[in-house]
Amino acid sequence: MYTIAALYHFTRFADPAALKPALLDLCLAQTVKGTLLLAQEGINGTIAGPRAGIDAVLSHIRALPGCADLEWKEATSDHPPFPRMKVRLKREIVTMGQPDVDPRARVGHYVEPEAWNDLIRAPDVAVIDTRNDYEVAIGTFEGAVDPETDTFRDFPAWWEKNKDRFHNKRIAMFCTGGIRCEKSTNFLLEQGVEDVYHLKGGILRYLEEMPEQDSTWQGECFVFDSRVSVGHGLKEGPHELCHGCRRPILPQDKARPEYEAGVSCHHCINETSEADKARFRERQKQIALAHARGERHMAAE
Repeated sequence: MYTIAALYHFTRFADPAALKPALLDLCLAQTVKGTLLLAQEGINGTIAGPRAGIDAVLSHIRALPGCADLEWKEATSDHPPFPRMKVRLKREIVTMGQPDVDPRARVGHYVEPEAWNDLIRAPDVAVIDTRNDYEVAIGTFEGAVDPETDTFRDFPAWWEKNKDRFHNKRIAMFCTGGIRCEKSTNFLLEQGVEDVYHLKGGILRYLEEMPEQDSTWQGECFVFDSRVSVGHGLKEGPHELCHGCRRPILPQDKARPEYEAGVSCHHCINETSEADKARFRERQKQIALAHARGERHMAAE
């Protein structure tokens, strides 16, 4: 059984590059895999491995500057969620492209999962999903506004274009684990919005703690590991990834004429060139050959 830990923490790292070697070496030594992002604004990522290994890595992270109160969310999987370990240096641990946004300064009001339903059902509250369009497509909260953004970087421009829709409204925001709301609520506060709220622990904590019969969540929640999606109780959902575009698809979507394993699906069939598709087919061929040898190809995730 693999323990999965999803984490983020905003703090000030004067030299993120100096933190990378020891963190990566520990993960490799503990057979922990996944991705961790380091930037001057903090750390973000999801890792998986044996219980003892995850505990060792989390202990190491908590000892980093300003990370003593690190929080994380856990789940389990009976298969390895990640093929390898990566520690990457980034300009931002979640990319919004707004240099003045600083969640350490202030964020919206945290709302516990048990209070979330009452908040979002209030007539003076507008609920905004801050995730990307392909994530929203497979599940969201009832009544939530979908900005239809391709990336989180698009959110500020969407808000500027649509902010008049939310005049005299309280704003409630949510995302997968909470990190995007840390930035988006700070952004809205700096834009002069007075009453801003966000779901503490994100969708994952809500699905873990809220009984399904009392839930206002509809569908599945996209996650950035081999589970692809989870539902209530964080049970693994039915979705798979199209390895042409990295979007979630259902098993029945593989019967559609647009689907070709590792190459395309109905979402992306018209988004890539024939040269791209030829390259994807060669990649898929190499993955199949590696699998036949009992090996795992580095491109197979």
